[in-house]
Amino acid sequence: MWLNTDMTLLSLFKKKPKIIVICGPTATGKTSLAIDLAQQFDGEIISADSRQVYQGLDIGSAKVTKEEMRNIPHHMIDVADPRNRYSVAEYKEEAQKIIDEIISNKKLPIICGGTGMYIDALVFNHSFPEVPENKPLRAKLETKSTEELFTLLLSRDSRRAKSIDKHNKVRLIRALEIIEALGKVPQQKTHSPYSPLFIGLDVENDLLHTRIKERILERLNNQSMLEEAKTLHYQGVSWQRMEELGLEYRYMARHLQGDISFQDMVKQLSIATRQFAKRQRTWFKRNRNIHWFNPLIDKNNIRKLVTQFIKK
Repeated sequence: MWLNTDMTLLSLFKKKPKIIVICGPTATGKTSLAIDLAQQFDGEIISADSRQVYQGLDIGSAKVTKEEMRNIPHHMIDVADPRNRYSVAEYKEEAQKIIDEIISNKKLPIICGGTGMYIDALVFNHSFPEVPENKPLRAKLETKSTEELFTLLLSRDSRRAKSIDKHNKVRLIRALEIIEALGKVPQQKTHSPYSPLFIGLDVENDLLHTRIKERILERLNNQSMLEEAKTLHYQGVSWQRMEELGLEYRYMARHLQGDISFQDMVKQLSIATRQFAKRQRTWFKRNRNIHWFNPLIDKNNIRKLVTQFIKK
């Protein structure tokens, strides 16, 4: 009895392990900042990007290169076959093991990426219902547009509809699959087993839109991004699967099939990426614990904040 009480008190006062989370819209310099902080504070980086987990999606997902890593260990990159779906539950399970290992080695885990669902699942230890795949239901839902799927989700579970990316067909179908089995999507936890410091990066719209367009053209004209898409398809990644992978791979697949011109691909991809950045902002703005910075002018302030956090 007394032993159990003492153990409970000890667990209440035990300090949670510290982690850094760097998040924000695409093209804001998250990777560069993460590497700088990892070098300064003896850290290792865990990617939180839903496409960088896949092998071969290097240029299109802006995957960090070996040279850019500057000898900092990077985790959760190239861990999945792009022909198969890699779930957020799988990501969370593997990434938590890596966090434990980094902490046991007396180093600082730095989570870096723009996939809000991955970050929330990992940092807040979300659980996921073990609902098996419903193939007849999926086949039926696949015939619907994302707008139709979102409307259906809104009518079935309005709370889940508020937090989902309504443009992500895979997640919409999975949510409806869970609802079919359980009646609704279970609500997630909002507390964390860690002591996280959230750092958000963002810049004003005009600059962000310019960065997005320049990055697309650079990868298409100078980094052989279209050749990467051709190689993926040759290796068995179907056009439909490339549609699911989204953004660069979706529009490159449409261009390579002859559905849109090169110019239309660039235009449509630029618009879609700007819309994606807007959705990222919306997701992260819900977390009021994020400290927001402009990466172009606030690097010293970021370092000061991290230093204070580490010393606590």
